Amino acid sequence: MNKKSNPGKVFSLGLQHVLAMYAGAILVPLIVGRALNLTTEQLAYLVAIDLLTCGIATLLQAWKNKFFGIGLPVVLGTSFVAVTPMIGIGTEHGMGAIYGSIIAAGVYIFLFARFFGKLIKVFPPVVTGSVVTIIGISLVPAGIKNMAGGAGSPDYGNPQNLLLAFAVLVFILVVNRFFDGFIRSLSVLLGIIVGTLVSAAMGNVDFSSVTEASWFHMPTLFYFGAPTFELGPILTMIIVASVIVIESTGAFLALGKICERELTEDDFVRGYRAEGLAFILGGLFNAFPYSTFAQNIGLVQLSKIKTRSVVIAAGCILIALGLIPKIAAFTTIIPTPVLGGAMVVMFGMVVSSGIKMLTEVDFRQNDNLLIIACSISLGLGATVVPEFSAQLPDAVKIIAGDGIVIGSLTAILLNLFFNFTSQKAKVSLQQEELTAGKV
Repeated sequence: MNKKSNPGKVFSLGLQHVLAMYAGAILVPLIVGRALNLTTEQLAYLVAIDLLTCGIATLLQAWKNKFFGIGLPVVLGTSFVAVTPMIGIGTEHGMGAIYGSIIAAGVYIFLFARFFGKLIKVFPPVVTGSVVTIIGISLVPAGIKNMAGGAGSPDYGNPQNLLLAFAVLVFILVVNRFFDGFIRSLSVLLGIIVGTLVSAAMGNVDFSSVTEASWFHMPTLFYFGAPTFELGPILTMIIVASVIVIESTGAFLALGKICERELTEDDFVRGYRAEGLAFILGGLFNAFPYSTFAQNIGLVQLSKIKTRSVVIAAGCILIALGLIPKIAAFTTIIPTPVLGGAMVVMFGMVVSSGIKMLTEVDFRQNDNLLIIACSISLGLGATVVPEFSAQLPDAVKIIAGDGIVIGSLTAILLNLFFNFTSQKAKVSLQQEELTAGKV
């Protein structure tokens, strides 16, 4: 079945992607905006412009051409890695410094995309599989917290929240068990819709955000004032950008495997350039740094829909949501436990993709076992015990305090240590094969 020939189905699948990433997309502007004491009007602008730029950034990445765009079913959203640095820069240097540093970091990614592309050689299956597994594992706690009602909510852990979340989870599993084709591909969207309707019937859905939202909103260049370019904030945001490139590399590799497409160095370079352009876009319109959303990778794996037309539809929907806040507000009424039930499935599918990639690893080599063991342990540890890096300098904390980043760097560096600085593993394998041949 050609999804491009049926606009209704493409729209539904695109909407599913939007709902999968929506909570994460709006959470960052809410956290940053409130920390910087923005007014209600400014906060509303920040959320709306974030959705619009998410959509444009997604289209840039989907548009594969000679200069940018990886051409995979990628959805871009706001990066959580940038939250703390943005708050720190904004508090100390002002809003202009935030967006000056984001623009500078975007130029940095765009100009050094070819250099980053050269680093793909240090991503064999033992690294890629570990990185993708770490991405999934690092996301799971967020899904579990949402199942309980969302961290910090007054009814956190309420049995009613858990019952609703598990009902959504079971519904998604039942759809995947007894249906196939288009219905199965929409299992997550259907689960979210049914869960929201059930919650509304229980009187737990608040429609005030919909009634208060305006009908139309125009993006404004430099809404918070002209950008300023200061060395400290720029260096901080360049570190953030480098971290985001590492995260995106793992996401690209996972999607390449899912879509059965062998990615080349040029593919990665175009993907990095698209993310650099997304950074610049975020800086110009006073939005955020953007990166590939891992939760949407799990959705691609679960739905088996791998065409770009679906994420193009998602990008267009995001742009529409950014221009029409009242429509965007409808997605805010989805209860947190409902999203949590869906997230657990999607994040778990990311873990499954990583484990599948690890099946290509030669487990006879103890070095590979050590790479996997240390990277996943540190990645999981930093995720569930983030306070372990609380006393480190801020620049180091950006790396050590993020489970995905510290786990990914560990996998890369250990692979270099064991397999690039020594030929021991290769020689050992050749000897085993020679011995087997003699027998």
